[in-house]
Amino acid sequence: MSGPSSNPWLPKVFLRFEECRDTSTETARIVTDAGPAYIKAMGNRQGPHALACEWVGTQLAHWFGLPTFDFALMNIDAAVDEIPLFRSGKAASGPAFVTRAVAGHKWGGSEGELDALLNPEAISHLVVFDTWTRNCDRHPPDLTVRKPNRDNVFLEDFGDREAGRCRLVAMDHGCCFNWGRDLSPRIAGLDTIRDSGLYGLFPAFVPRVRQADVESAISRLRQVDEGFVADIVASIPSAWEVNRKSRDALRKLICQRAAFVADTILGVISKNCWPGQFFDTRL
Repeated sequence: MSGPSSNPWLPKVFLRFEECRDTSTETARIVTDAGPAYIKAMGNRQGPHALACEWVGTQLAHWFGLPTFDFALMNIDAAVDEIPLFRSGKAASGPAFVTRAVAGHKWGGSEGELDALLNPEAISHLVVFDTWTRNCDRHPPDLTVRKPNRDNVFLEDFGDREAGRCRLVAMDHGCCFNWGRDLSPRIAGLDTIRDSGLYGLFPAFVPRVRQADVESAISRLRQVDEGFVADIVASIPSAWEVNRKSRDALRKLICQRAAFVADTILGVISKNCWPGQFFDTRL
């Protein structure tokens, strides 16, 4: 099963392991029959619910209009597919989340790198998306609880590499919705749905957030359809152990939080990005 795409990327066969990284889901670089890829497999130390959040969050990012890596589910047979994990032994049998490897680099934190973006509107869209999905794994709202993670801002090489142009890609959504904890019926509580924190706003993003881009993201949020969300949640593999009540709560959280964020985020962003004025007055 692949992620939505006009040209589906469909890796089916694991060919070779290359390296594993010390991340919460012990992401490994592999080679598949469809080329180089990164895999998050069962048996990782964060557990299968992180894979469910990754699968749902990435599909929502794609629908939201953010660039994502090509992504898919690929079945791993641990008896023949030997994929070492950084701390947890080897990948277990079952469905794994895989993304196509692309040329680019993780953002180093400099403002200059952002000047080269071909999609500067994605900065505003990413802040709205991270707030909607409560993605604490880029820039959390409370830095006393969790540190920011620039590694989850990926700049893909685009076009002429000599020109240094790149585009921002939304990646790594395993900590969406419940801050990396297992999904449960409690995630649909009112305090979670109405979480007023602003997510994803790195200091270097502030001068690049534009009101028009925020408003276009809000318009997209207002188009969230409960049936569409239900289909995404239903597509979580049963092997990832998300029970029915937790799936119902996740669907409720996504839909009701979309409405809450659409109604409130412009005011929250204006206080952080355009202090002392009601609107973004920059050209």
